[in-house]
Amino acid sequence: MIEQTNDPEIVAEVLQSFTRYNQALDAGDTAALNSFFWNSSSTVRFGPSENLFGFEEIAVFRSSRWKGTASERQIERVAVTALGDDVATTNALIRSRDGKVSRQSQTWARLPEGWRIVAAHVSPLAE
Repeated sequence: MIEQTNDPEIVAEVLQSFTRYNQALDAGDTAALNSFFWNSSSTVRFGPSENLFGFEEIAVFRSSRWKGTASERQIERVAVTALGDDVATTNALIRSRDGKVSRQSQTWARLPEGWRIVAAHVSPLAE
């Protein structure tokens, strides 16, 4: 049972990880991006054109097919929901330079190595 939701300290920790992840995304830093994901076969990432199951598929995608994003995108809104001390979600609306909006949802877990993404989904908003 979840004893507490949205503890301000947990929300701040997760928001800091979310911000660092997005800075690595804007910089096109593949190694840093991979380090934010839980190194497990259970990790999932769904993107605009890919369905990736397991850390290895995510890492291969980042190293071979993925091209870094332009840093000219703007995070317009982000919601962090902390469920207890060890699990949280982030949901963001991101506007690209051309005005298109995409959605980024992540589930984060506090693991021995720190906060890691265990599930992620990125999708464009239909025009």
